[in-house]
Amino acid sequence: MSNDPYAALGLKKTATADEIKKAYRKIARDSHPDLNPDDKGAEARFKAASVAYDLLKDPEQRARFDRGEIDATGAERPERQFYREYAETGGNPYGGGMQFDDSMDASDIFAEFLRQRAHAEGAQRHQRFHARGADRHYTMEVSFLDAARGATTRITLPEGGTLDVKIPQGTADGQTIRLRGKGAPGVGDGKPGDALVTIFVREHPVFRREGDDVLMQLPIGIDEAVLGGKVPVPTIDGQVQLTIPRGASSGQKLRMRGRGIKGWTSKKRGDQIVELKIVSPPKIDRELTEFMEKWRKKHGYDPRKGMKT
Repeated sequence: MSNDPYAALGLKKTATADEIKKAYRKIARDSHPDLNPDDKGAEARFKAASVAYDLLKDPEQRARFDRGEIDATGAERPERQFYREYAETGGNPYGGGMQFDDSMDASDIFAEFLRQRAHAEGAQRHQRFHARGADRHYTMEVSFLDAARGATTRITLPEGGTLDVKIPQGTADGQTIRLRGKGAPGVGDGKPGDALVTIFVREHPVFRREGDDVLMQLPIGIDEAVLGGKVPVPTIDGQVQLTIPRGASSGQKLRMRGRGIKGWTSKKRGDQIVELKIVSPPKIDRELTEFMEKWRKKHGYDPRKGMKT
């Protein structure tokens, strides 16, 4: 694993927070072990990028690394302390801590030596190093509908094993879910770190998201556009009936209130916006041709009237 998190992401030390996020997402997509089973180096690149992103995405942690206070894994760098400095401290039972005079006999000296050593060992046990475990960063691809409606998905971890991830309703592309206590184990009595799962939402063939609204294009026939009526329309909750007004045009948008997505911080659901698209019959037969010719002679109009060149 690289000791330089910037190098692991292919960035310079002057990279912005947005550049760090974009670089990590690119590596995560290109090198995730589940998506590249035949690439032996993919797992190593993914792990290195995950650790680097976990460190650098936190401004405070990034600043501490830049100052040399922590290493690339987020662990504290040990302070250098020479023997002379240590020997002169009161916690060292072997130097600088005991004072004797000529009136003390050998048994007193030995007793004092044992007392101070026990005190020092007790202090060392009390001051034993404790640290919270490092966070671990993962990525997951989910379907549009699972992200919109919420779901529970199991992922395979790079180091082996599985993790069940609950996808909250309304999860957007790029959002990160925190699973507390599912990261690396702590040191000493330190608590384990968290698992941070970044969600990538796959595109849907019909729907696309804009804020909390769901947008889609709905094909309708010429007769439906002219006569209007109710037609079936897919939504993230299933199929519903939508009323097409008489004389509808291509590009006209109809709003279905409350049929959109309820985001993480939203108080109510968005809407579904349906854009109409008039589709001609797959085959124009003689009957339709003759009808339209007669209709045009009596009721013809110019739909481009007023356009300027």
